[in-house]
Parts: sequence; C-alpha cells; structure tokens
Amino acid sequence: MNMPNPPSSPKTSSVSGDTPGAPVSFAWAALKRSTLFYPFIGLVVVCIVMVFASDSFLSAANIENVLRQVSINAIIAVGMTCVILTGGIDLSVGSVMALAGTLSAGLMVAGMNGVAALAVGLAVGLGFGAANGFFVAFAGMPPIIVTLATMGIARGLALIYTGGYPIDGLPDWVSFFGSGKILGVQAPVVIMAVIYVIAWVLLERMPFGRYVYAIGGNEQATRLSGVRVARVKLIVYTIAGLTSAFAAIVLTARLMSGQPNAGVGFELDAIAAVVMGGTSISGGRGSIIGTLIGALLLGVLNNGLNMVGVNPYVQNVIKGGIILLAIYISRDRRK
Repeated sequence: MNMPNPPSSPKTSSVSGDTPGAPVSFAWAALKRSTLFYPFIGLVVVCIVMVFASDSFLSAANIENVLRQVSINAIIAVGMTCVILTGGIDLSVGSVMALAGTLSAGLMVAGMNGVAALAVGLAVGLGFGAANGFFVAFAGMPPIIVTLATMGIARGLALIYTGGYPIDGLPDWVSFFGSGKILGVQAPVVIMAVIYVIAWVLLERMPFGRYVYAIGGNEQATRLSGVRVARVKLIVYTIAGLTSAFAAIVLTARLMSGQPNAGVGFELDAIAAVVMGGTSISGGRGSIIGTLIGALLLGVLNNGLNMVGVNPYVQNVIKGGIILLAIYISRDRRK
C-alpha cells in the first residue's frame, strides 16, 4: 500500500530554504563536488603566480603563444579523455601522430593532392585507433599492452618510411593549419575549439556519452543493461586515433615538415591534461571541459616556468608532482 509522503517539518524547511546563507552554502558545496572545481582553482592560482613572476605573461603575444602551444596536446587529450572515461588507456597516440604526419607530408612531397594526402593521414589515425579498439574490446586484451605494442609499430613504420630523416618541401598553403588565422583567431586554436565542441556534444548530449560514463563506472552492469560495450569501446579508441591524426596535421603545419620522432612523450602530456582536468584515471567520472582546463593548466605551467628560467629538469619534477597531486585528489573525491 502506497503511503503519502509526510509533510516537511518546520525545522527541515528552515534549514533548506529559510536559514540565511543556506543557498550560498548549498551552491558552494555543489561547486566543490564538481570535477571542474579543483582544476579551475589550480589554473587561476598558477595564472596569478605567473603574473607576479613575469611582467610579459599577460601580453597578447604570450597568450596567443600559449594557446597555440596548448592546441596540439589539447586535441590529443580529447580522444584520451574518452578512453580514460571507459577505464582504459592509450599509449600509442604520440606515435600514431608521428606516422600520420610523416605519411601525409611524404605523399604531398611525392605529388599527391594535398587534401587527399591529409585524408590519408586521418585514415591512418582512424585505422590505428580502430585496431586498438578491436584488440581491447573484442579480443579482450589489456589496453596498456595493446597500445604499448601499437605505439612501437606506429613509431617503427614512421622511421622506416622516412629513413629516420624529416620530410621537408611541403606546399606553402599547409602552413595555414599551423600559423594561419580565421577571423583573427589562430587556426590551431579554432581547430581545437571545434573538436572540443563536437566532443562535448558527443559526451554530454548524446546516448553514446552516457554509455561511455557507464562503462567506466561499472562495465559489467552496463553490459547486463543491454549496452553493446564492445562497440562503444571500439568507437572510443577510434576517436583517440582520429584526434591524434588531427593533431598531426597541426604539428606538421607548424613545423612545415614530417618528423618521424615527433610526438615522443605526448601520450604522457595528454594523460596529464586529462587527469589534471579532474577525470578519474579509473574511469566513470570527469568531463571534456575539465580536460581543456587541464591542458591549459599544463600549458600555462610550461610557459611560465620557461619565462622565469626554471631548469627543464626541475620542470619535469614540478609537473610530475602536480600530476601525482591531481591523481590523489581524484582518488580521494571518488572515495
């Protein structure tokens, strides 16, 4: 027998709505529970410190430079976010970026239509991502082992294709993707923004996004609820490969050459951006906006430390400590 809900007591009503300051306290508590809270506070604090440390930090030229440098890692981090949200990892993104960039550059230099050559590079990223997804989702292999193997394969193919040397002589129009401007905004920043908008819609406004979060939260329960987990994982890793290829276009355009050794360590920077952005390394919790904040935080930190002349080796120690702190905070919040 259904019983009617009891009326709220005067004491309960007073606490929830009538007590002065209660709405503010509730809003503050809700904000602190958000995965964006600590990344945003961290970004603000780092920016304030850098403003006092360097007079030129807030100059228009430096801000433009930071955004341009951040764009490549931020683009890669989009795919990495999707993968980590499912509880996986992708160590091949840097090597796939190198292969896609060198292959596109080599085909253009060989006389292929530029657009077609760039499409081939995107197809390479798509193919490697799909291969990672197949072995993880359908063959049941551990993501870290699969992507470690494809990392070596992609890097090896890039070195074989180029003989270990850069590929120069690209058409002048290619530089637009690395240093051109669209309505006064740098092309890499525009590309980054478009990719983030698409990713936000995909993860926050479509059923696919709910499946991604659900898999990271409880894969078995998600499978039992009727979600095709393997197919979702395949798509997620394919997205990671594709974003790596887009990053390859931007990097190749900035360097105006295909570099077989490009992207070394980029997978670690992408993981750092995702984790620093509040995404749980074990999956199921995080946001694409948080990843953008994490990428900006990492970029501002790199830029500021370089401007004040901090030794590069010391920079690695500082960044490593911040990443550990971010993982600890994420773990504590998940508990």
